[in-house]
Amino acid sequence: MPDPKSSPSPLAVPTSRLVRVAGLSSMTAGIAGNMAARALREIGRGARPDVRGLLMTPGNVTRVADQLARMRGAAMKVGQLISMDAGEVLPSELADIMARLRDQAHFMPPKQLRDVLNRAWGPDWRKSFQTFDVRPIAAASIGQVHRATLKDGRDVAIKVQYPGIARSIDSDVANVATLVRMSGLLPKSFDMVPYIQEARSQLHEETDYEREGQYLRCFADLLQGDEAFEIPEFYLDWSTPEVLTMSFLEGRPIETVIDAPSEERNRVSEALVKLTLREVFEFGIIQSDPNFANYRYNPSNGKISLLDFGATRALQSSAIDGYVHLLRAGLLENDAALRNAAVQLKLVEGDGPFDDRILGMIRSVFAAILSANEFDFTDRKLSNHLNKEGMALAAAGYAPPQMSMDILYLQRKIGGMFLLATQLSASLPLKTLLEKHVI
Repeated sequence: MPDPKSSPSPLAVPTSRLVRVAGLSSMTAGIAGNMAARALREIGRGARPDVRGLLMTPGNVTRVADQLARMRGAAMKVGQLISMDAGEVLPSELADIMARLRDQAHFMPPKQLRDVLNRAWGPDWRKSFQTFDVRPIAAASIGQVHRATLKDGRDVAIKVQYPGIARSIDSDVANVATLVRMSGLLPKSFDMVPYIQEARSQLHEETDYEREGQYLRCFADLLQGDEAFEIPEFYLDWSTPEVLTMSFLEGRPIETVIDAPSEERNRVSEALVKLTLREVFEFGIIQSDPNFANYRYNPSNGKISLLDFGATRALQSSAIDGYVHLLRAGLLENDAALRNAAVQLKLVEGDGPFDDRILGMIRSVFAAILSANEFDFTDRKLSNHLNKEGMALAAAGYAPPQMSMDILYLQRKIGGMFLLATQLSASLPLKTLLEKHVI
């Protein structure tokens, strides 16, 4: 049964910049008050207060997550981008906040939704619809999705952007970045500037629904004739920069494939891994957000629906070539070439104190891939080893070197596919799949 505190509920999106800043200020003041009260109690017991312990109490974590979930938009993006790079070396408190944000899918109340659609389509838009469900079928950081039927019979999914999100991006990103810095949760040597700039840039791109519609068409063309996937049809006549209308595709959450026989679980997982490799090494364009919600499964035809192309990104050739060199060196067990490729990609510094440990983690991944014809994602030895090494690096004060955003997005996509294949308990010929593209 879902936790009632995190169940989806109608919650108006604050559109005024002053209201959004005030929300953060109120949250900060509340946290400060909680810290002061706890500090006095600690002193009263004769103990020396620990600042980090005072800051990241369960109550304060809840306060932060609730306020950022209310704001949506940039409030989630900064943490997502930081976690893409830092991964397992992030403090557990910050990971807890991000986990809570993923679970809190608030949506606009009907009146606010109607106001947004009136501005996009005019006040008489309802006359063109047979049905329109005001309760969304999905809600996320930038917008929410509704199912409807047009008078001409088209069954559509309509993605509606939260009001004020695009205008508030720059100030929201700056405010949330300040909050993260003040929290002391990140290593002092961790440079947030490139992540802040990228969060700003990506959010501006994701709020342009006309751009997303173009990528939706692009992927439909690239995957034309591929029987494993289906992509919604983009309807330009009912789309604007803030409203994206497309055909509705039947499907279940991709995670439900776990209930299917092993052959089907493996087929679905392999199709998604192959698609990721084609995106990187053939198309040069990736849908960089591997959120499970962006994939649906239709049991009636076995097809995988691909949704949400807002985070689509064209890759630079240097990033693609770098990954080719890394994968080839790892699969051929060429240690010198592996080190060179890792330096080229800035996964290691070249002469850094943590280089050998990072390279050891990379070698362990290839060793697992090469150890058998089929890589068993249910075997937790590799992930447990990587988690243990990541925690040890965090304890030693490791901060990842600054690398190109293309590499971070590639890592995010690959990591997401690994998690999904693990979720589906798949067993795949990873060595063979990789060799096809890099050997």
